[in-house]
Amino acid sequence: METQLAGQVMVKPMQADHLIELRRVTKTYNVVAGKFMALNEVDIYADAGEFVAVVGKSGSGKSTLINMITGIDTPTSGEVLVASAAVHEMDQEQLAVWRGRNVGIVFQFFQLLPTLTVAENIILPMDFCNTFPVNERRGRAISLLEKVGIAEQADKLPADLSGGQQQRAAIARALANDPPLIVADEPTGNLDSATSDAVMQLFANLAAEGKTVLMVTHERDLTQYFTRSIALADGVVVSGGSK
Repeated sequence: METQLAGQVMVKPMQADHLIELRRVTKTYNVVAGKFMALNEVDIYADAGEFVAVVGKSGSGKSTLINMITGIDTPTSGEVLVASAAVHEMDQEQLAVWRGRNVGIVFQFFQLLPTLTVAENIILPMDFCNTFPVNERRGRAISLLEKVGIAEQADKLPADLSGGQQQRAAIARALANDPPLIVADEPTGNLDSATSDAVMQLFANLAAEGKTVLMVTHERDLTQYFTRSIALADGVVVSGGSK
């Protein structure tokens, strides 16, 4: 049975044993020197309720891996399954709708829109995906801000918040449409250690509630929060990828 999504006929769901499953994923880029293989037949998985770190040196393939999982980029070959959706088979319009409903992304530099209040930033994904009735969206935004501990900042602009508060707001925005997957790219890179610990605890709590949290990080003193680490080197998984 095909799945209908925002007026578009989606590809047929595929059977997957895990919330995230990459099967023999390869990504090759054409560069001046020829072809560059960013990922080489990568197999990884992640289950609901896992808090998974993706680690490796610069150029190891971490960002490319995250881009495969979120549908920001497509594999040269292989399969990318997230919540049984065949992400690698979707076109750009389908990907945008799918991503809005299924993936919450948290960036290192927050990426909050500066001219919108904190609450308006959180309402925006709900407006885009039409996931909640209009008259319930602000209430949900306030509830999410309460969850991350900054409800009193709801009507301020992002510039009026500290870095830690902005990252909490970004986490609340990632949760706006209640996605099963949260992807975080170096979310503590610009935070002091105490604020980093508080933000990491927020992510750990989300995993405990059943979300899958996938985080790219260089921080070695945060391992206590993760349930598992996936290590990459030269586009290949060297540990933690598959059972």
